[in-house]
Amino acid sequence: MNFVNSQLFLDVQLAAIFSDSKTFADAIANDSWQLACDLYLRVKPLTTPQLTEFVAQHFTFESTELPTQQSNSDSVQSYIANLWPYLHRNADTAKASSLLPLKHSYIVPGGRFQEIYYWDSYFTALGLQDIGDIDSIEAMLANFIDLQNRNGCIPNGNRSYYSSRSQPPILALIVDLIWQAKYCKNSDFAWLTDCVIALEQEYTFWMQGAELLSEQISSHKRVVKMANGALLNRYWDDQATPRPESLREDLHDASLLPEQQRANYYRNIRAACESGWDFSSRWLGNNKLTSIQTTDIIPVDLNSLLYYLEKQLGHYFAVLNNTNKQQYFEQQAAQRRAAINQYLFSTDMGFFVDFNYQSQQQSTVLSLAATVPLFVNCASEEQAVLVKNKLMSDFLKPGGLVTTLNETSQQWDSPNGWAPLQWFAVHGFHQYGFVADANTIMSNWLQMIENSFKTDHCLLEKYNVYEPENRAGGGEYKVQQGFGWTNGVTSRFYHLIK
Repeated sequence: MNFVNSQLFLDVQLAAIFSDSKTFADAIANDSWQLACDLYLRVKPLTTPQLTEFVAQHFTFESTELPTQQSNSDSVQSYIANLWPYLHRNADTAKASSLLPLKHSYIVPGGRFQEIYYWDSYFTALGLQDIGDIDSIEAMLANFIDLQNRNGCIPNGNRSYYSSRSQPPILALIVDLIWQAKYCKNSDFAWLTDCVIALEQEYTFWMQGAELLSEQISSHKRVVKMANGALLNRYWDDQATPRPESLREDLHDASLLPEQQRANYYRNIRAACESGWDFSSRWLGNNKLTSIQTTDIIPVDLNSLLYYLEKQLGHYFAVLNNTNKQQYFEQQAAQRRAAINQYLFSTDMGFFVDFNYQSQQQSTVLSLAATVPLFVNCASEEQAVLVKNKLMSDFLKPGGLVTTLNETSQQWDSPNGWAPLQWFAVHGFHQYGFVADANTIMSNWLQMIENSFKTDHCLLEKYNVYEPENRAGGGEYKVQQGFGWTNGVTSRFYHLIK
C-alpha cells in the first residue's frame, strides 16, 4: 500500500511525535503498514500520548547511532578506515517499510541517512578505492543499475518516497572509476557493454520529452529548449505533493502561499532535492524558501555532468566499435558544450552561473557549481583561470571553499562547506594544472577536519568553513555524524596532497 497517503501517516507526522519527519517515513511495521493503518482507523482519534503509544506498539526503528573514537590520539585516517564497516549494509531482505530492497551490499552515508544515496556514492567510492575495495564500489554500481531497471530512473535513494526523482547523474563517473581500476586492463567489453546500456538508459531519462519541444513548448520534465534551439536540462519531479519525509515542514511552508501556488511549490522543493543542494539560494527568488523556483533554473553543474555523460558514451562506443553512436554522442556533447558557454558562463563576472530560462537571465548567485565545468574539462583555459582566481579570492576560507557567497539560513549556502564540492574544485584544478591552488584547498580542509576531530571524535556531513570552530547549521535537520562523502573525499585528499 502507499502508506504515505494514509490517515495514520498524516496524523503521526502532523503531531510531531518525532523531531525529524524522516523517522516515521522510515518506520518498519511489525506486521504490515496495511494492518497498522486499518487498526488505527478503528481507534482514532487519539491524543498525542496515545498516538505515540500506538506507534511504539506497531512499529520498530533502525538505529542511527554510530561509534565515535573516544581517544584524542586516534587519527582522522584511522577513524575513516574503522568506520567503513559501520556504514556497510548487506544485501537487503524485504521489510514492511519504505525501503526499496537492494540485491547487493552498499554503503550508507550515516546518521539519519540509512539507505544508499545516488550522488553521495561516487564521493564515498573515492575512499573505498583508496583502500582497494573496488568490489564494494562495483556492488553499489550493480544496485544503481538494478534500481534504474526497476524504477525507471536511479532514485535519490532506495526509499519508495524517493522514487519519482533522481540526483546529479554521476553513474558515468562510477563506471569510469571501476573501468579504469579493474576492467580496462583486461579489455572486458562484456562488462562495459552492460554499463553502457545503463548509461544510455540514464541519458534517456534526463532527455525524456526532447522530441516534443518546439517554439511553443519550451520544456518537458527535465529538458528545456533554449532560445537558440539548444537542449539543456533542469531538475524536476513528476510529483507535485509534499515530501513524505518532510511532510509537516512542507505543509507548513505551503500554507504561507495561496492555494493555487502550493502544487508548484511542492514540485520545486522536490526538484531542489533532486539537485542534491537542498536547499540553496541558487533556487530561491528572494532567499525565502517559499520563493523557490528550481524548475525555472538551468543549473551549470547538472549540464556539466550531462556533458560528461555524453562524452563518456561517445568514448565507450568508440571502444566498442559502434561508430554511429560514437558520433551521435560526440555531437551531443559538442552542442551541449557550446550551449554551456553561451548561457552558463558570465563574461562580466568571469564565472560559470545558472540561467533562469523563464526570465532569460543569468543568475547573480555565485556558487561552487562553477567548479563542475572544470571537473569535467569542458571549460576553456581562459575560463578555468577566471574561475580559479575567483575561487581563491572570494570562496577560499580557513576551512576550505564556501558553497556560495550568500549567507542564508539554507545549508547549501555560506558559511557552510561540503566535501563533494571541495572534490569537484580540487580535481577540476588538477585538470588545468592549478596544483598549488588545489593543495591550498586540500590543506585548509584537512586542517579544519583534524581540528574538528579533536573535539567531535568523528567526521560530519558538512562544516562551517568560514569559522571552523563553529558547528555548521542551516537546513531541515541537525548536522549528521558519519559521514560517507566526507570520509571519501578526506581520504582522497590525504592521498593527493603534496
